Amino acid sequence: MATKTTEKKAPPAKTAAVKKPAGAKPNALQQPLQPSPELAEIVGKAPLARGEVVSKVWEYIKKHDLQNPADKREILADDKLKKVFGKDKCTMFEMNKFLAQHLK
Repeated sequence: MATKTTEKKAPPAKTAAVKKPAGAKPNALQQPLQPSPELAEIVGKAPLARGEVVSKVWEYIKKHDLQNPADKREILADDKLKKVFGKDKCTMFEMNKFLAQHLK
């Protein structure tokens, strides 16, 4: 009776990072966008990529303790965030929808 040998396969080799041509456009998430005056009060006036805007808004939320203690997914807006969100509270999933309205 023939026995099967269990050979472990080597992990796939890592491929080198693909370099973009010098004149390549950044993708949509990396494209710097101008925040509205309301959003600029939180993240600053300089153009930022969407990811940077979200990070800065989360820094602001945590610094000012604006997460609902009973449900950390909910953000309780202060006066500055009310101008951006248009309401007193929103979920972290809704937040990106409101931020997109304030970026051009």
